[in-house]
Amino acid sequence: MNAAMNDARIAVLVSVGRHRVSAAPCYSRNDAAALEIARGLEQTKGCSVEVLHAGDASNPALTDYLALGARRIEVIDCASELAGDDPIPALAERLRGVSLVLTGTRAEGAYDTGMLPYQLAAQLGYTFVGSALDVTLGDGFATVTQFMPKGVRRRVAVALPCVVAIHPQANVKPRYAYARVPDGAIVQGPPASRKDLDVPCWSVAPTERKPRKLVASEKRSGHARMLMATTTESRGGNVVIEGSSVEKAQVILGYLREHRLIDY
Repeated sequence: MNAAMNDARIAVLVSVGRHRVSAAPCYSRNDAAALEIARGLEQTKGCSVEVLHAGDASNPALTDYLALGARRIEVIDCASELAGDDPIPALAERLRGVSLVLTGTRAEGAYDTGMLPYQLAAQLGYTFVGSALDVTLGDGFATVTQFMPKGVRRRVAVALPCVVAIHPQANVKPRYAYARVPDGAIVQGPPASRKDLDVPCWSVAPTERKPRKLVASEKRSGHARMLMATTTESRGGNVVIEGSSVEKAQVILGYLREHRLIDY
């Protein structure tokens, strides 16, 4: 084992997810896989591993990462994107000089886009490799096995420093042990500098329910459907102009009952 490997620094970015059933804060499975790969490199290559989180240090989900093997989690004081703060500049400032940055493919919260690894690599000027199943380190480079569609795997070598996003099907099995929690620590890092940030604030509003069109399903043969696509003949329907509003409503109600769009 050479001195270069001993001096290599690995940073793992962890995020907060939400439980699928209870919606309670919990660890992200993608980030847990990235942490396990970093722990494996620490044991085999002697690299130093740093675990970072941009957000709130009091979030109970960070304790899960201690149970997954993180000895120390440094929290960068950065508010949620909903408040208008972008974590990318703060993370890039903290990660300069790190040889390998490991992240999950995307977080598992409610407002996650999966763009953070890409934007972070662009901000740092590092090479980016996505959908990684495993990572090994050499002298000045990293070898990554990538997940490709239809079961295809691709092995690539990339020069350090780089940012690697771990695929959910990575070849690791994180082991949760609550006994590790008392030995770990969650520390508050220096506050993020916001003097260079020029990002608009996000606005959150409930989605508007769009009107649903009541269209009767048509059961026609393939020949009839082909004729409909090639001709411009009328497809039926009634245009009701005369009569009172009650009579017009009766016509609509009769159509809905005829095509079983309502059951009353």
